[in-house]
Amino acid sequence: MDLLSIKDPSFLKGLSNKELEALSQDIRQFLIEKLSVTGGHIGPNLGVVELTVALHKCFDSPKDKILWDVGHQSYVHKILTGRANDFDSLRQYKGLCGFPKMIESPHDVWETGHSSTSLSAAMGMAIARDLKKEDSHIIPVIGDGALTGGMALEALNHIGHEKKDMIVILNDNEMSIAPNVGALHSVLGRLRTAGKYHWVKDELEYLLKKIPAVGGKLASTAERIKDSLKYLFVSGMFFEEMGFTYLGPVDGHNFEDLFDNLNYAKKTEGPVILHVITKKGKGYHPAESDTTGNWHGTGPYKIETGDFVKPANTPPAWSKLVSDTVLKEARKDERIVAITPAMPVGSKLVHFAEELPDRMYDVGIAEQHAATVAAGLATQKMKPFLAIYSTFLQRAYDQVVHDICRQNLNVFIGIDRAGLVGADGETHQGVFDIAFLRHLPNLVLMMPKDENEGQHMVHTALKYDDGPIAMRFPRGNGIGVPLDETLRPIPIGSWEVLRPGEDVAILTFGTTIPMAMEAAVALEKQGISVQVVNARFIKPLDEKMITELLAMGMPILTIEEAVLQGGFGSAVIEFAHDKGYHHAEIDRLGIPDHFIEHGSVNELLKEIGLTTEDVIESIQALARKKQKRA
Repeated sequence: MDLLSIKDPSFLKGLSNKELEALSQDIRQFLIEKLSVTGGHIGPNLGVVELTVALHKCFDSPKDKILWDVGHQSYVHKILTGRANDFDSLRQYKGLCGFPKMIESPHDVWETGHSSTSLSAAMGMAIARDLKKEDSHIIPVIGDGALTGGMALEALNHIGHEKKDMIVILNDNEMSIAPNVGALHSVLGRLRTAGKYHWVKDELEYLLKKIPAVGGKLASTAERIKDSLKYLFVSGMFFEEMGFTYLGPVDGHNFEDLFDNLNYAKKTEGPVILHVITKKGKGYHPAESDTTGNWHGTGPYKIETGDFVKPANTPPAWSKLVSDTVLKEARKDERIVAITPAMPVGSKLVHFAEELPDRMYDVGIAEQHAATVAAGLATQKMKPFLAIYSTFLQRAYDQVVHDICRQNLNVFIGIDRAGLVGADGETHQGVFDIAFLRHLPNLVLMMPKDENEGQHMVHTALKYDDGPIAMRFPRGNGIGVPLDETLRPIPIGSWEVLRPGEDVAILTFGTTIPMAMEAAVALEKQGISVQVVNARFIKPLDEKMITELLAMGMPILTIEEAVLQGGFGSAVIEFAHDKGYHHAEIDRLGIPDHFIEHGSVNELLKEIGLTTEDVIESIQALARKKQKRA
């Protein structure tokens, strides 16, 4: 079938199962070809082809609301709702978003990028539907990994209590990004082999109705027998006791099975959980055989071999540098324990887990829990390393405030993917952490200029005993500097001058140091002497150095790949004000006050005015002001 001609899902209504199977193969081939060029979340989408087709055939989107938890698996939905023509631009600048996006289509009824939100959103929609006396189905699709998130369990509790009509599709492929962990994962494992629950339940109830109900005592006994037998034979009782009708498990690649159960669910009053078993990566052998999570989301790859297309001889990834340094320190210090919320692959902690399995904990998609586990460890004089992406640290904010910083506990937070991350877009840009962390008492916040300083900062953090300490580091690879053999601590709150200058000072750190250095070289040719400072400690500031600059009347430009509101530049302005330098010339460059969408990092930096050319223009303006003042 010509997928490019699809305008909306209505055409599915007239197709036979055989035609739907052919369509599914066309969609798989389309995804394999397109994503080999753009990259993207191939594994999750190949696994939900038949499920997505079945949902759009059985329901009437957008009148019926289909919500995709996380959104990693929304590509098939996008094809069926008329966006196949845009797939060459998937995750590219100004192109098709890799997640559901309301401005793209009325069929995208819920935007997401973080897990475990769909059930709560669906409950809100169900309440609104009933208050407005509307007639529609609400169908959140949530994975077995996302179901372990605390927010999802809170939603299950509420939905089951309120008994709202809703069909929850539990897409069970035994993986989120990495293999799933936890007791609930074990419950689902038993359900996968338990047989079709609602048939077992119906047969039990039919047989038990034949027990003579003579007198209250015998009737009561029959009910207890029924309950006991249901617990004995039916693992789905976990969901039944939560207030749901449990259906399944269902073969998520069999249309007949899917349609039978979806139609059964549509007739059932109250909340239903339809447990669908799918194969992540189905139809493409490299993705289908993946057991590590490498094919969850990828860059470009070679279709024939499955080899990823990567530049040769690149420096080590920042995540690997940090995790390898933590492992190196852990070999010498038995107090060091690594914790990750379902990101052992992304955080490059697999080797740590292999070498020190008793000191590595993947807690599942549970960022709040991860942060407080780290706090609990720290109360017992352990040295926890919490590896977490900047965008996911947002989900554990209260725990960082209340459980870690308030108690002044020695937790080392490794803030991965800090700054712009590119193709994953606004839900994943790591640009808010400085603003939501720097005002917290007791916390030290730092970011290295290169890999060598990064490994020394890891050493510093793990030797620090005066409270919580966090290190930001970017997505991608380092810049390729040599690494010192011996690790050394860096004095807390100390900055370093990378380039002396007399006219204007640039205060910056991390990924923006190269643009500052390039600008300084260019400005030197124009007769403007620029001092470049590696302001590697965002908190505490180097008060001695900044006071010297302010006392000299040196104009200052701060640069940060993070939001300006409440950021590093704001801290510098606040310091100048509090110390009485009310007329100090301070300008700031950073992320403006709006969400940054997807695209390459360089394209995004250009869009927001954070390039070498923008630095040069800002310095020139500050130099002119200084000359006028003189």
